Amino acid sequence: MQRHIIVSGDDSLAKTIVEELNNAGVHVVKLETAAGLTNAGIADAHAVICAGDDDATNLEIALLARKANPEVRVVGRLANDVLRTAMAADRRPGAILDVADLTAPSVVEACLAHTAHPFEAAGIKFVVSGAEAPRDATLREIYGDLAPVAVIHGENSDTPGVVVSCPGRDLPVRAGDWTAMIGTVDELAERGINVPRPNVTRSRGPWLRRVIDTARALRDDVNPMFIRALGAAACLLIGSTVILRFSYQPHPRMTWLDALYFSTETIATVGYGDFSFLHQPTWLRLFSIMLMFAGVTTTALLVAFIADLLLSRRFAHSAGRRRARHLRNHVIVVGLGSFGSRVVADLTAAGYDVAVVERDENNRFLSSAADLDVPVIFGDATLRQTLVAAGVGRARAVAVLTQDDMVNIETGIVLREMLGPRVMPDVVRPDVPLVLRVYDRELGAAVAQRFGFENVRSTVELAAPWFIGAAMGLQVLGTFSVGQRSFMVGGMHVAPGSELDGLKMFELSTQTRVIAITRHDAPVELHPRRDAWLRGGDTVYLVGPYRELLATLRKGQPPQQPAAGEELATA
Repeated sequence: MQRHIIVSGDDSLAKTIVEELNNAGVHVVKLETAAGLTNAGIADAHAVICAGDDDATNLEIALLARKANPEVRVVGRLANDVLRTAMAADRRPGAILDVADLTAPSVVEACLAHTAHPFEAAGIKFVVSGAEAPRDATLREIYGDLAPVAVIHGENSDTPGVVVSCPGRDLPVRAGDWTAMIGTVDELAERGINVPRPNVTRSRGPWLRRVIDTARALRDDVNPMFIRALGAAACLLIGSTVILRFSYQPHPRMTWLDALYFSTETIATVGYGDFSFLHQPTWLRLFSIMLMFAGVTTTALLVAFIADLLLSRRFAHSAGRRRARHLRNHVIVVGLGSFGSRVVADLTAAGYDVAVVERDENNRFLSSAADLDVPVIFGDATLRQTLVAAGVGRARAVAVLTQDDMVNIETGIVLREMLGPRVMPDVVRPDVPLVLRVYDRELGAAVAQRFGFENVRSTVELAAPWFIGAAMGLQVLGTFSVGQRSFMVGGMHVAPGSELDGLKMFELSTQTRVIAITRHDAPVELHPRRDAWLRGGDTVYLVGPYRELLATLRKGQPPQQPAAGEELATA
């Protein structure tokens, strides 16, 4: 059997991987169960991709594949951190990946409106920086030798909304077109592009605002009768102090301090030792009886209200609604699955306040939210009152990340209406990033086009390049999005005798951008020119849509790779 790639799994990610490998001309064998590894040709396989959504099945196939063929590349999908770390520890060929780890950074960047994506290639730190073109000119006239990654035509263009991937430097752009350029931090600074540093501070106000918020929270939690009980106790104490100061016998009269002390111990019913009413006039002894009964009553009420306050604060901490009422400039995350919890962890690690909306009160990730001190609002995110409870009118961004595409789309539509002028005219926030997770990439693209959502993220589209690249020998360094187009950064080895050996740069795909070349006998070559030659043994670092990178990767592999057009087999 020709060298091929075995793929297991039946969800959208696995199907996408099979489709893309077939489109790239790779012979794919679909694996149904671990028992079919032998019939699938594990002995001659180039790689095994375990891409299903069940960790147990993926782990079983990965272990059996490595046992049957220690040299095969095994690319496994494992969400469990412990299992993933254990599997990656033996450093065998391949990779053990988690979809949430791969795709969460893209959502975080969209939530925080970051226009810079850093990555490292050939030991050099690069940045993909996005900005609007300041004037009508060519990319070379505006940005010099910076490498263009993408251009999104703006309203001033003849084709607004069209994305041009990896254009030439001589492409003319209009003022307002969105441009994504790649370079080192120093190269970007030379062209007047300052890479913003991520904010690493909590979105807290000044100390006075924090004190006011604390006082308001305390006021909201206190039983209204507590103030009345406290006032009654104060009146009782003051009145008793005045009466005892002027009426207690024998003379000389009590001092103010003695009167206050005697009143306190009477109200608290902890006397009588140093003072008593035994030898006082009848009316004062009757007053003492009333004072003791009144003291016991007010003290019991105060203790009850304080206990109620402490319990209500504890319940508020777990329920989240009261805490969320006082959040400002926070990020709302809808859906606390494995993906949502990773986004929450990344946002809190970066120093941002987060509120979570979750429907399931038995969600297994609630403990993670509690460890991060993140309030959770339980309710249906498609209902306005739930989103209002999460503070949507004060939020800096909203990420809708449930596991149901239809729920995400419906919630997104509700949010868009709420943030518009018709529903909440006092808090119009058209600039609030609204990020939707849509698992199916085709549906995500259709939703973005139909409803005008600018930040729709398909976890399949973001994660699939990592699995395919790792299986085919591409060193995946990162993925990022420009508009609704996903791009990949990867490093590939040019095999001697391959199609790329002896090829000039301008003969490569126009949809890819080579940012660096490393050779054993030369320093790193940054931004190679179009007339530069590729040689066997080079390591080439590219940026572009991952389908283009995979096509280029195929050309850089040894000649014995399988020919295109192999049909899909099933084991």
